[in-house]
Amino acid sequence: MSDPVRTDARRQDRVSETPAPPTVASFAQLGLPAEVLRVLGEHGVTVPFPIQAAALPNALAGRDVLGRGRTGSGKTLAFGLGMLARTAGRRAQPKEPLALVLVPTRELAQQVGEALAPYAEALRLRIATVVGGVSIGRQAAALRDGAEIVVATPGRLHDLVERKGCRLGRVRIAVLDEADQMCDMGFLPQVTEILDQVRPDGQRMLFSATLDRDVDQLVQRYLRDPAVHSVDPSSGAVPEIEHHVFVVHGPDRYAVTTEIAARDGRVLLFLDTKHGVDQLTRHLRASGVAAAALHSGKSQPQRTRTLAQFKNGQVTALVATNVAARGLHVDDLDLVVNVDPATDPKDYLHRAGRTARAGRSGTVVTLVLSGQRRETSQVMTDADVAPKVTKVRSGEAELSRITGARAPSGEPLDGGPAVPRPRNHNAPFRGLGSTKDAKSGSGGRGSRKSSEARKLAEARKAARVRRGG
Repeated sequence: MSDPVRTDARRQDRVSETPAPPTVASFAQLGLPAEVLRVLGEHGVTVPFPIQAAALPNALAGRDVLGRGRTGSGKTLAFGLGMLARTAGRRAQPKEPLALVLVPTRELAQQVGEALAPYAEALRLRIATVVGGVSIGRQAAALRDGAEIVVATPGRLHDLVERKGCRLGRVRIAVLDEADQMCDMGFLPQVTEILDQVRPDGQRMLFSATLDRDVDQLVQRYLRDPAVHSVDPSSGAVPEIEHHVFVVHGPDRYAVTTEIAARDGRVLLFLDTKHGVDQLTRHLRASGVAAAALHSGKSQPQRTRTLAQFKNGQVTALVATNVAARGLHVDDLDLVVNVDPATDPKDYLHRAGRTARAGRSGTVVTLVLSGQRRETSQVMTDADVAPKVTKVRSGEAELSRITGARAPSGEPLDGGPAVPRPRNHNAPFRGLGSTKDAKSGSGGRGSRKSSEARKLAEARKAARVRRGG
């Protein structure tokens, strides 16, 4: 198997880096419309991030742009402000948008739409957000009314095009954000089908954390002499993130996870399965932690509401599958916990990328059992991450020092009996990812056979007591 980091570096060699522009002290130096500068000032945004300072002049000039940077580097305004400025003054016909932003997930589409909305309003441009999980009829109606900008996931936009609710022939600016994730999630055929329908002489902007495999195919096929801007190392590792691996005893993972989730401050916890997410969320709420679940089994309104509650602090522990790693942006989130270790370096980096955004610092903690250390170490190496490895137990000062862990209140949030603070000899928490037998100390679900054996032994013991034996 090829090394993804080295392969990506070879791909990068095919395109020449555009020289960095002179130091830009403010957005006012970039030639943006006065209306946009006014809104930037109202939001306290005055100094552009590196990717914005580098890419915006090219975007405003109508040049194709290939931007390489992780989420949180300021990419949305880097492509968005140029797209809006170049579309200003034009009016879309019904069902015929003028600019398009494709993203991999519903959450990211909504975030991009919300981020660009005040600038679009200032320029009198209309934005339609087109995603699955909500009424396609309403989205079709928004396109019939006319929208200059469409922010969409590939699947739902494909459906609207098939239903003749949207025509892409007048789109002259097409943006692909998180292109590597769209490819990883299987959207490449839909993305190419969509790009084949937009104006062939239009502007293309592609942003991605990596440029390997399918992303390279998109670059070669659709971008013409792009201005190439890279603001992160090829691996995607970020120096502002402190990485830790906590080696835990299987049954104690129950208590360690609970104490971290009960910290004073928000935390994002990742598990592999929807079942595991739901189980942990129920347990945390029964322990007094304001937790909520986020995964693909939730309806879009539920997911939107949960994210809003996490952002405003009503929910302090967000328990999620990898769906939350695809573009989720939460300001000032300083702790991410992999309750189930990531098994792929890209997944690890995208999970980790939920913290230390926009130049801030953050901590990523991965809980591993002794039998998982080798595999996790390889994932970290492939991700170009060198974590600090520590053996921890619940209630220890080192656990609290790194994560702010503390004992939960034990007062249930949804009614029912209070949950006592877990102790080290408790049975493993059912649903925390591992599938090994509980007797192995893995922290996973015990087998049905062992459960039946215990019940049989207990029945035999009771019978002996009744016989006086």
